[in-house]
Amino acid sequence: MSGIVARERVIWIVSEVFYPEETSTGHYMTRIAAGLSKTCRVKAICARPTYSRRGTRVPSHETWQGIEIFRCWSTALNKNVLPLRLVNLVTVTLGIFAVALRCFRRGDAVLVVTNPPSLPFLVYLAARMRGARCVLRVDDLYPEAMIIAGLVRNKGLTARLVNAATRWLYSRMSAIVVLGRDMAHRVHTKAHLAASRVVVIPNWSDSDEVRPALGARNALLLGLGLQTKFVVGYAGNLGPLQGIPFLVDCAEHLRGDTEVQFLFVGSGKMVPWLKEQISARDLSNITVVGQRPRSEQNDFLNACDVGLVSLVPGMAGVGVPSRSYNLLAAGKPILACVETDSEIAQLIVDERVGWIVAPGDHGAFRKAVLAAKADRPSLIEMGRRARSAAEGKYSFETIIRRYEQVLVAPLPSGSRSEAGVVSSSL
Repeated sequence: MSGIVARERVIWIVSEVFYPEETSTGHYMTRIAAGLSKTCRVKAICARPTYSRRGTRVPSHETWQGIEIFRCWSTALNKNVLPLRLVNLVTVTLGIFAVALRCFRRGDAVLVVTNPPSLPFLVYLAARMRGARCVLRVDDLYPEAMIIAGLVRNKGLTARLVNAATRWLYSRMSAIVVLGRDMAHRVHTKAHLAASRVVVIPNWSDSDEVRPALGARNALLLGLGLQTKFVVGYAGNLGPLQGIPFLVDCAEHLRGDTEVQFLFVGSGKMVPWLKEQISARDLSNITVVGQRPRSEQNDFLNACDVGLVSLVPGMAGVGVPSRSYNLLAAGKPILACVETDSEIAQLIVDERVGWIVAPGDHGAFRKAVLAAKADRPSLIEMGRRARSAAEGKYSFETIIRRYEQVLVAPLPSGSRSEAGVVSSSL
């Protein structure tokens, strides 16, 4: 990788979850830090493991792969009880703020993520007080994600307060990294920012770890007895924003075709409901397996003929399904149940790697699945184009170069801060 030569300063990666955590945010923020450490001096501030590696004993201060890691103390109460979850949020935010205030120095660059939503506010404050530059990575847009999830009422007092706070935060950042073109449009609309302060950097494909493989030899399919089926596979979070009821309805509409099987791999709040529906409707064409470790993703992402991506209506620009990029790495055509202006829909059109179905359109979904099953040569060509995109435009090296440009290169003259970015999509 031809990196940018860094000045003698520190790039800070700030995230509640970080190595050794393997949850989505932890994985991406850790990989960003590791990629940047090849050419820059990188340090990280995070909490102790409380998610996938809960209970793992780790030091409060260590150096891992050249990254100096500072872990703060926080409570680890039951996340399923809302008041206790709020206590966790407060303690982790304050703990990271205290470490940041002690460690940041003038001229440093800070990359902080929007999860938990309170974190970037105090990290920005610490950066401002210490003379460091703060860049925000927007994984989820607030309050929109909260409204769609039913946590707050649209146009209610809480939503309006969160929206005002978010606009204020965006206006203070030297740069904002968003995961898609749809998200960039939302951020511009929300905060009326100059184009040079919002940069589109999608997540990458793990194309070194995930490669195309024959389904007939796939260990997961063989274990489930599905190696002769036409498998429509969903891998990832099975939550309320992923449109799982729509996918179950579509499976019911296709139950008459015994060659088609739906495979769900993952965990989330919708899993109990999903299993209840399979039993109540006698949907033998749906198979559900639990969450698999990231180390097995080459196996479970290759356990399908077509990969599914799904979001409920209104999610365009609010979040981008990161698993889509590893479906590209596996050489899988994508059937996306998303809005046409979403980043994933635009990716499918740009790379010619699948189909776009509007959420709720059962007929179009059925037509797409049957067309895919009937045209294997087209699936092979889509798979080749998907793998090519993964190795090029969405490769790890390409994406990390963009982060280097954001965190190291100087801002154009007249900008708010001493360094910044040029906005563009890949």
